[in-house]
Amino acid sequence: MCGRSSLTKTEKELEARFRATFYSDDLVRYNPLPNYNVAPTNMCPVITSKDPGHFNVYRWGLIPFWAKDIKIGYKMINARIETIKEKNTYKSAIAKRRCLVPMDGFYEWKKEGSTKQPYRIVSTKQDLFTFAGMWETWQAKDGQLIHSFTVITTPPNEMMAQIHDRMPAMLTLEEEAIWLDETISPSEAISLLETNYPSDDMKAYPVDPAVGNVRNNYPELIEPIELPK
Repeated sequence: MCGRSSLTKTEKELEARFRATFYSDDLVRYNPLPNYNVAPTNMCPVITSKDPGHFNVYRWGLIPFWAKDIKIGYKMINARIETIKEKNTYKSAIAKRRCLVPMDGFYEWKKEGSTKQPYRIVSTKQDLFTFAGMWETWQAKDGQLIHSFTVITTPPNEMMAQIHDRMPAMLTLEEEAIWLDETISPSEAISLLETNYPSDDMKAYPVDPAVGNVRNNYPELIEPIELPK
């Protein structure tokens, strides 16, 4: 499961990296930036296959168009790669509504004795990298349209297996454009994710357990700590 991340770069750094720009209204709504503790239901910048030249700010936690209640998004922050082709919920999204979810790190908890220690995982090759995601549009009873997304997860690579039994589907630079290409089939898109991000291009380090509280959001959360011997 991927349920906590970080995006500490400025909008200018994001725009330079992805050659995409923010809509002015979204920059007003997108707060805070930077975010040291991105959590489900937060508004996050994504790049969609429909609008690759801009960042759109969507809610983390997929709300299918048929949902009766927005709360379903809490249960759909992740989509397991193994079930995407099987579940009707994802069939249309994997074909027509794929997106890139930019992050510069994510957190996972490793069980160590009777406690769980959070680790921050980053790419050693990219200051900013992306998760493969899918998005949907849901209409509330008052007519408001809410755009939301889910992060796809896969079995772990060798490095992540030491921490957790799942990992987000991270994309290399070359894979980002392919993931957004709507001419490739859902099967081809899923196959792209079956080869994990290289372990050698990732590192993990322990961080302050305070990151477990979604109300905490400050630079020290991403700093490494020393574990007791």
